[in-house]
Amino acid sequence: MTQVRAGPTAARQLADWGADVIQVQMPEHMRGDDTLGGQDGSDYQYTHRNKRSMTLNLKEPQGLEVLKKLVASADVLLENFRPDVKTRLGIDYETLSQINPRLVYASISGFGQTGPYAKRPGFDQIAQGMGGLMSVTGLPGQGPVRVGLPIADLCAGIFAAYGVTVALLEREQSGKGQWLHTSLLEAMMYMMDFQTARWTIDGEIPGQAGNFHPTSIPTGVYKTSDGFINIAVFGGKIWERFAEAMGAPEWITDERSKTKSARSVHRDWLNAEIEKRLVKNTSQHWIETLNAAGVACGHINNVKEVFEEPQVQHLGILKKVTSKHLGEQILMGQPVTLARTPSTIARAAPRRGEHSEEILSELGYDGAALARMKSAGVF
Repeated sequence: MTQVRAGPTAARQLADWGADVIQVQMPEHMRGDDTLGGQDGSDYQYTHRNKRSMTLNLKEPQGLEVLKKLVASADVLLENFRPDVKTRLGIDYETLSQINPRLVYASISGFGQTGPYAKRPGFDQIAQGMGGLMSVTGLPGQGPVRVGLPIADLCAGIFAAYGVTVALLEREQSGKGQWLHTSLLEAMMYMMDFQTARWTIDGEIPGQAGNFHPTSIPTGVYKTSDGFINIAVFGGKIWERFAEAMGAPEWITDERSKTKSARSVHRDWLNAEIEKRLVKNTSQHWIETLNAAGVACGHINNVKEVFEEPQVQHLGILKKVTSKHLGEQILMGQPVTLARTPSTIARAAPRRGEHSEEILSELGYDGAALARMKSAGVF
């Protein structure tokens, strides 16, 4: 019972590992714009694969009746209603757990279930800004910059799915379900990771470092004779390998670069010296040379180029599925491989309400009942 991205992402994570996910959506005449670029768009197709879809009007008593029948036999309910809305509708955890004490009830919100911002609408970019990410992204002095994907939405969804799996595992011991909740703001703050620790432990407010790592030098984007590459140098031994591979062994003993702290102070000088050498040869030359020396280095690909990388092709992460509406599709699979429990993409994204009658029949409603419910606008 979620819309847009965070909740549907959580559901997709579970569906890819074999969960029977029923996407409960509002009927067509009530829906507004709750899809990702339209039901036939690539975004929607990617996010909603492996799911069935039904529509329910929860403002109708029989719509709530159907939902409670679904809950009675469900393992998990995912929702992203505002806290006051689910209580008003009578679909909060306290109410539904009376129907099914084994229910794992997962809530995703913008800012949390309680507190001064609990009723605010939450969107990814708002969380990126409030969670600190935009203050450390971009070039120094450029002003705040959002990242190029909805990271708060995606991480909140993945964290919710992770919480669900933990709750299901705990249920094997206790026999009881529980309520879990996360938010876009919490997910974004958590993903700030070491940048948060720089404040909570060191008392330092991180700023923008552009394409260079804020604390490990030299690590960043460098220009070659035909483009740009990423280089990551971590640790003293790798630094020495890097200097040798660059044909500059004198950097190892130079007072400006022989220690991590010295390299931090003299980063501008060092980066300029590195680039003087890099621009004398191609990206491919340096990628091969530095990796051979044990120094991490790689292309900076556009999305098309990503899938042309030999390693990406070897990993086989792209999967094919056939939509009865749109034909064959190629979608990104899961980035985790379990030897005995593989993820699969077995079903393309459904149209809104495509499985309403199928699911209602499974709940015991006969043809006459379905006709009456459809006429009354229940689904």
